Amino acid sequence: MHRYWGYLSALTVALIFGVWYSFDKILLQYIHPLALAGLTYVAAALFLFLIRFSPLQSRILTILNRENEVESFISRRDYVLVFITALLGSVVAPAIYLTGLNQITAVNAALLMNVQAFFIIVIGIFFLKESVQKKDIFGFIFLLSGAIFLTTGNGGNLSLNQSLYGSMMVILAALFWSMDTSLSKFLSNKRDLVLIAALKCSIGGVFLILISLILGLNLKLPLNELPYLIFIGLFCISFSLVLTYFSIREIGSTRTGSIFAFDSLFGAIFAFIILNEPFTILQLLFGLFMLFGVFILYRN
Repeated sequence: MHRYWGYLSALTVALIFGVWYSFDKILLQYIHPLALAGLTYVAAALFLFLIRFSPLQSRILTILNRENEVESFISRRDYVLVFITALLGSVVAPAIYLTGLNQITAVNAALLMNVQAFFIIVIGIFFLKESVQKKDIFGFIFLLSGAIFLTTGNGGNLSLNQSLYGSMMVILAALFWSMDTSLSKFLSNKRDLVLIAALKCSIGGVFLILISLILGLNLKLPLNELPYLIFIGLFCISFSLVLTYFSIREIGSTRTGSIFAFDSLFGAIFAFIILNEPFTILQLLFGLFMLFGVFILYRN
């Protein structure tokens, strides 16, 4: 039964991420990508630390840990790993991703994030020594063909324009988030997932805010746009990060990564509904190509 909650948690994260693409796109009209990333991660860190030192903390941890044998002690090695994953997933990845999103539509960004599953497979094969089967080759082909089409717009004629630059930034961000997800499995068995998530968000937020201040970037948002920022910080980052650790603990990083691929479909749908961005039949087709590639890769 506990595996069911792992799958449900990963699917919930994918749904939340789907909304994240559109809300980020809205806020990028008013603020630089680095500043936006910094503010959202600071908001997430503050929220998580409030939970961590409130009466809710023990209740949340009891729910998360009730069916598992977990480790209460956080070693020096664990803190080093928190720092490394924070740099990968809370500093570099969001900064690159938002820079790319600023150049392309939220629909394309959402669909391109499917390559995260491909990267997780590659990391598993070459670094975590996971085996590869013949069927996986077909999964790679579907994933890469969809990514190439969505990156170039037509499957060929590569040229260094804004759209290509933005697409490549999103794909690069997916690589860093994949490394973060793969390494996070070594932290997922800790009892205090709220503290680990809070530390990770605070490291990301502090780094990004400092960089923004050094570059002299504007950190102000119109008051009517703050609800988007708060939603991203509280749900899209803090809530989803805790659920990600929980899901990795229950069903593993590769299965969690495969379910995350559905955020591309959710993201494209929400971008169409919220931003009225075009969602063409070809985009849907190649998005389904990529999802089918994910299905092949993770099917036993």
